[in-house]
Amino acid sequence: MLRAFSRQWADMTSSFGRGWDLLRHKAPGQVTFWLIALVVGVASGAMAVLFRFAINRLQAFLYGTEDVSTLASFASQLPWIWVVLIPVCGGVAVGLIMQFFTPDGRVRSVSDVIEGAALTDGRVEKKAGIASALCSWITLSTGGSTGREGPVVHIAAMIASWTSNRLRVDGITGRDLLGCAVAAAVSASFNAPIAGALFGLEVVLRHFALHAFAPIVVASAAGTVINRLVFGDVTEFLLPGTTTVEFYLELPAFFLLGLVCGLVAVVMMRAIFWSEDIGNKLQKRLNLPHVLRPALAGLLLGAIATRFPHVIGVGYETTSLALTGMLGLQAALLFCAVKVAAVSITMAGRMGGGVFSPSLMVGALTGLTYAHIATALFPDQSSAFTLYALAGMGAVAAAVLGAPISTTLIVFELTGDWQTGLAVMISVSMSISVASRLVDRSFFLTQLKRRKVHLAAGPQTYLLAMFRVASVMRKPADPGAADEEACLRMIEQGLYVLTSATLETALPRFDKSGVAFLPVVTLTTDTQEPRLQGALFHVDALKAYNRALAATAAEEHS
Repeated sequence: MLRAFSRQWADMTSSFGRGWDLLRHKAPGQVTFWLIALVVGVASGAMAVLFRFAINRLQAFLYGTEDVSTLASFASQLPWIWVVLIPVCGGVAVGLIMQFFTPDGRVRSVSDVIEGAALTDGRVEKKAGIASALCSWITLSTGGSTGREGPVVHIAAMIASWTSNRLRVDGITGRDLLGCAVAAAVSASFNAPIAGALFGLEVVLRHFALHAFAPIVVASAAGTVINRLVFGDVTEFLLPGTTTVEFYLELPAFFLLGLVCGLVAVVMMRAIFWSEDIGNKLQKRLNLPHVLRPALAGLLLGAIATRFPHVIGVGYETTSLALTGMLGLQAALLFCAVKVAAVSITMAGRMGGGVFSPSLMVGALTGLTYAHIATALFPDQSSAFTLYALAGMGAVAAAVLGAPISTTLIVFELTGDWQTGLAVMISVSMSISVASRLVDRSFFLTQLKRRKVHLAAGPQTYLLAMFRVASVMRKPADPGAADEEACLRMIEQGLYVLTSATLETALPRFDKSGVAFLPVVTLTTDTQEPRLQGALFHVDALKAYNRALAATAAEEHS
């Protein structure tokens, strides 16, 4: 008994000693990081609020109102030529900015932030990012049919990147700061602290590591405080009356609504990608300058807006009408189809903006359309139209973003209605189950896949693209270098890799050839003759890959 007690006492004192050392040596650094996260959160939240104000001011100058909830009504009273001319001028301005400040004429958004978190230690482009923010500001102010969450997320990512570079932090810390900035920006933009924190974890970092949770929550809270100091503690949408599910027998209707919303989300995403492909083909066939592509998209948007002003901007007025059941069946269905077309044109025209707000509008209209049909079939066992519109709004947005947790919560925080959890959760779960099987998990990950960046399959796939062959190869003067004559013989047989290649390209060549190493070459500019630079050994490539996998697993489970 005495021996057992002594052993327990020794274990207790040893644990206390380790805890004291951790408190003395690690706690100050942790507290310092939380303070940095707080500062980043305040800065990101302030920039999100300023971006919103900038949109309101330019919109007020052009359309006569800075209230996004009445934009469609004001636009419907303007002369048709003005409704057409505003987005055209906006498109011209966007085209000029992208022509001179981006190499590919593409506006940066959430997908680039996700790529930065996965592949570049939490850093994003600065020059192209600033140009993209300007373009998105102009687009959203001149009638572009997108949302403001994409630009504010990228602006916040630039703040995090600047901070990470100044502090010279490693990849884990850089990614955590990126998550902090994004969470604060989303929280400040929508007054949604819980959803903002989970958005940073679920969408951007794509893990829920404990070491990242506390600083991200701190930053998200800071962003929310910024929002409430400016706008007060108000929700984006006001719902009338009760939205409680009246009968549990009605729950199967929300399962079916989720399936419908999943299909609608897939149609919306594929329409955007299809429109982008059509735009690329037309631009190439007509030899159209990059500067004119947004202007033509603006012309099409203006033409649609003369008949359907509801497609202008983020669409909060129409979303509110859907949530309050103020639209009939025909109007809800028609506005939903037109909004999908308008979003596709805006994104295909590379005008800038995000897809979250449009997906909210499309989801609310889908839910309302479904409600008209369901209540007509079963009038005695149906809840209010508002509940169906709310569930549809969450279901479509969750499928588009590939973020069921944060999207479910942001719907509650946008509306202030927490009594509808069961209906929304059922619809969201079914929607994302359908959509994730028809697209590559989400709109953002599918965007990246189309750019040959494969993040959806997990780190076991995308980590290979992080290692350049040149960084892993053995040079001729290194110990254990490959025999030069053997390398030359392999080059003559066409068995080599370029120094610019990645392990994603090199490892399959090892599997096919069965060799222990591959010559690494550069091609001469004049004759394109391979010039030997070193050799990549199979064992070295696998070691680098295994170390990266271990580091990723350690980060995600710490």
